[in-house]
Amino acid sequence: MQTISNSVENTLEIAKNFAQCLRAGDIVLLCGDLGAGKTVFAKGIAQGLGITQTITSPTFTIMNSYAGRIPMYHFDMYRLSGEDELYELGLEELLGGDGVCVIEWNSFDLKGCKRVYKVELTPLGTDGRRINIYELTDN
Repeated sequence: MQTISNSVENTLEIAKNFAQCLRAGDIVLLCGDLGAGKTVFAKGIAQGLGITQTITSPTFTIMNSYAGRIPMYHFDMYRLSGEDELYELGLEELLGGDGVCVIEWNSFDLKGCKRVYKVELTPLGTDGRRINIYELTDN
């Protein structure tokens, strides 16, 4: 699926609608440069999952968890230097678990995971974004 968002509010709504198809165990990879809207998209997913907490970028904490109709585990892997750190965080236990894992800056192998979605966000001007959503079925 490809769509164009013309505002932050529109990006939130697209993500909120996308979240309606998500279920426990799903993984969403958010891809894009700095400022592409990855955290905004994560906020929209959270809204769609019924999460009412304020969603913040987990840049320094690496992972934030939120309770909703389905839990959401929001990861930012930008600062991770190796897969050993993933095991220390317990990511392996969360993948395919009771919630949806939303991952920014993933560079690690997720082979064997059941349903993985890749969301590519490309800025178009100040507030516009091209949003491509793919289901990675070869995982």
